[in-house]
Amino acid sequence: MSDDELLTMLQKACFRYYWEAAHPKAGMTLENVPGDDRIVATGASGFGIMALIVGVDRGFISRDQGLERLARIVSFLEKAPRYHGVWSHFMDGETGETLPVFDMFDNGGDLVETAFLMEGLLAARQYFNGPSDGERDLSARISQLWETVEWDWYRRSPQSDALYWHWSPQWSWYINHRLTGFNEAMIVYLLAIASPTHSVPAELYYSGWANQGAAGAKYRRGWSGSSAGGTLHQRPHLLWNQVGRRSRFRRPAFFRSLFLYGL
Repeated sequence: MSDDELLTMLQKACFRYYWEAAHPKAGMTLENVPGDDRIVATGASGFGIMALIVGVDRGFISRDQGLERLARIVSFLEKAPRYHGVWSHFMDGETGETLPVFDMFDNGGDLVETAFLMEGLLAARQYFNGPSDGERDLSARISQLWETVEWDWYRRSPQSDALYWHWSPQWSWYINHRLTGFNEAMIVYLLAIASPTHSVPAELYYSGWANQGAAGAKYRRGWSGSSAGGTLHQRPHLLWNQVGRRSRFRRPAFFRSLFLYGL
């Protein structure tokens, strides 16, 4: 088998995971397969949309098939609860109901997972930009979702120098997770700055994600492996803080797809 053939096989296997294992009603990505068939994951669905685009472009499915799946996903998202425009991390694929899988405090908006989802939706809007009524309608509906995400609300206050991960109508900012890098949250700041309706100042990229002050030093303490801070291996709670609570439950879709399809 040539390298090109192997690469195509890997691409197709990853695509098939998102295509075949999606929730039948919502079209969204299931959190685990096998697992609880109700639970769809917001961020993982953003990755699934990216895979859908690849599947169409590689000819694994037709453009009409991809468009139909995306329309189903968007219909689900339009009806699902939003918290100042932000979706929860986990939802019931049948009803859209927010599912606080991690703990009772995680029953509101998840800005990072929403950013992953929106990244996929914006890529789909750019790809499905043909003249047909279906593609025009999809583009307009994605634009509406994009423009109603209130990134600035998750700043907590106009004086804040960073964005925060969660907000709940019941628990407010109780989780209090400031988005500081280096980590997966860079896309949150980029999208928040780029928002045409609810943007944040560009300076927040430097004061928030790339913070070099006290907040950044506290977040990255121990990463260098110095004797003062220790290594991630020596101080596993640092790794816990870096990757977030989600790691307890998630098995990367790429590796799940390899397992499912015998690669």
